[in-house]
Amino acid sequence: MVNGQEICQRLRRHSSHIKQRNPPRIVPGFSLQSLQKDVVVRGPPRAGAYSPRPPKYPTSFRRFYRRGDFPISMEFDTYGQKVAWKIEVDKIDYHHYLPMFFDGLVETTHPYKFFARQGIKDMLQHGGSKILPVVPQLIIPIKNALNTRDPEVVCTTLKVIQQLVMSADMIGEALVPYYRQILPILNIFKNKNVNSGDGIDYTQMKEENIGDLIQETLEILERFGGDDAFINIKYMVPTYESCLLN
Repeated sequence: MVNGQEICQRLRRHSSHIKQRNPPRIVPGFSLQSLQKDVVVRGPPRAGAYSPRPPKYPTSFRRFYRRGDFPISMEFDTYGQKVAWKIEVDKIDYHHYLPMFFDGLVETTHPYKFFARQGIKDMLQHGGSKILPVVPQLIIPIKNALNTRDPEVVCTTLKVIQQLVMSADMIGEALVPYYRQILPILNIFKNKNVNSGDGIDYTQMKEENIGDLIQETLEILERFGGDDAFINIKYMVPTYESCLLN
């Protein structure tokens, strides 16, 4: 004879097996299905604020390079690779070539990124007064590079902005009207420092820590941007504190 207690135990075991065989359904939130029993509400999708957004290939810089529009070539010496200019850098048409090299900031593959970054470095070192009139043409390439949200590209672009500001007089002030275009991404990544606990953060040794580079860049923009620089930075990056008050 099977008593009532054994029947109840068998029913509990049977119901537990059914639950194991039938996992709860996942349903969208804010729907009638979410009010049913034995369901799991699907959470909201990730915003993806830090997710890389690679550019469309081939980039304009890559097309220019393949077409042979740049007066450069690659040479090798005892120190490795270097860019060889076919004409003197200070005699180059900056209005034409400097924006083209800035378009290459989004490149992450060899040899395109090598030519773009080294070309920008050389032209900013030798440009002098030729750089200031070209600043408006550089804003869109800078914005496009920052909008990729690729850590390597963002770090490279921040270093280029620093070099650009200090390459000639008045460039820092000339950038102030364009803060609305270039600072929003800096506001997103400003506090994105690597917290490795007891480990070693090698990105700081390589000067590739996004948070630190953003702080350095904002300080340089404030120092060289004139009287209106801080208030415009503060408007776009509310957490920034002036480095000139210390």
